[in-house]
Amino acid sequence: MDGRWDGLRAEVREAVDELVTSGRETGVQVAAYVAGAPIVEEQAGLADSTTGRPLTADTPVHAVSTGKGLTATVVHVLAERGRLDYDLRIAEVWPEFARHGKDDITLRHALTHTAGLPALPADITPADFTDWDRMCGLLADAEPRWAPGERLAYHAWTWGWLVGEVVRRVTGKPVSQVLAEDVAGPLGVTGELFLGVPETDLPRLARLEDAGLAALMTWAGANLPNFDAVAPPHVRPDATTGSRPDVLRADVPAVGTMSARAVARMYAALLGPVDGVRLISPDRLREVSAVAVRAEEWVFGQEATFGLGYAVDADGSFGTAGSGGSLAFAYPELGLTVAAVRNRLGAGDGDPMERLRVLVRDRVGAELGR
Repeated sequence: MDGRWDGLRAEVREAVDELVTSGRETGVQVAAYVAGAPIVEEQAGLADSTTGRPLTADTPVHAVSTGKGLTATVVHVLAERGRLDYDLRIAEVWPEFARHGKDDITLRHALTHTAGLPALPADITPADFTDWDRMCGLLADAEPRWAPGERLAYHAWTWGWLVGEVVRRVTGKPVSQVLAEDVAGPLGVTGELFLGVPETDLPRLARLEDAGLAALMTWAGANLPNFDAVAPPHVRPDATTGSRPDVLRADVPAVGTMSARAVARMYAALLGPVDGVRLISPDRLREVSAVAVRAEEWVFGQEATFGLGYAVDADGSFGTAGSGGSLAFAYPELGLTVAAVRNRLGAGDGDPMERLRVLVRDRVGAELGR
């Protein structure tokens, strides 16, 4: 790696070592790219505290909704090739979806969480998540809560099947296969970037631990009136759901499993070439990373901002973060991408992965004079 970033790497290494040695984290990976080249790849701690298996750079970690960025990227790669249009009416490729007046919902509505279909049945179970046809059937039969585009509501789980079924209808392939063939494969990270995880790779995954996330989910269910509609009690996005082998194997494309270095590399290939691979054009990059909707969000009651499948932050970045703290973001103006993943899913702990992201962003910005 470029010696220009030796100081930053040392700072990140010290930070992740302290998080692990203090007992605040079990295992952490941090990775960053600038101008298509890796500048940070640091990891510390254990993939599995019960066996002592170390967390290595290539250990995949289930990073919950950080996986939405993988699915969104698949859509943009297909759009770049002329296979998809953001204003495609979903019912054009998925005719059953038109039921109950849903014929005007577009892929753009789905990507921006404005499709009006954030809710799942209250009795849904993780076993249901493993049945792709059942989940898509539920959405085809669902009545929208409001007209498309009328309200922003985080489609915590439903987003994945809405977007993923469009991909399947257009390509004839599961979205996890398209990710492997058209994104992970060209970038050389097929063993580290997953939606559905192959059976043979399950033993390589980091073991998730709960560090307050489950308690936060319980609080949210009791205090946020719309929370249980989007994340019913049996399928809350936590260490329990994210540890089930059947769910990990299934395509549940609102969530994903990845190493920090693989997802940082993916975002880098959205910004520009990475070893000769560029996923989308500069014009499309500007389109997908621009603010598409900014409004008070229905589930959490706070203002939220989304582009086409990614959150857009006030610091100029776009990307996704997951329950428990993992994240991956890109900074087009800096040519920077940052990913930080953890296997100890926390809440109310000061958001250490976000602090690592800010550390990298600020040091790179200062070095580049921006």
